[in-house]
Amino acid sequence: MELVLALGIGVLTAAGVWLLLRPRTFQVIIGLSLLGYAVNLFIFAMGRLRAGSPPVLRDDLPADPAAYADPVPQALVLTAIVISFALTALFLVVLMTSRGITGSDHIDGREPGE
Repeated sequence: MELVLALGIGVLTAAGVWLLLRPRTFQVIIGLSLLGYAVNLFIFAMGRLRAGSPPVLRDDLPADPAAYADPVPQALVLTAIVISFALTALFLVVLMTSRGITGSDHIDGREPGE
């Protein structure tokens, strides 16, 4: 399972970097989204999620930290999802404005043949 997760993170990162290097702004936005997904999966993987573990300390269970789910990675990923959604919306507004002003969606504002 760890190999599948590592391959998934690697594929998302590679595709995100490749799209970031493309000359069109929409591809750059999609690349940033893929990188955000890869980072979220990485944070989840580092948090060692546990199924069936209580999320907070209880009096009737022992105080062994290994027996509990760590809420920090989940909170970090939830925050990252909200921030990436707002960032994507902002980039789309900038993309639409730039497309309206320049008439092109190329990164530097003009087509390569011009």
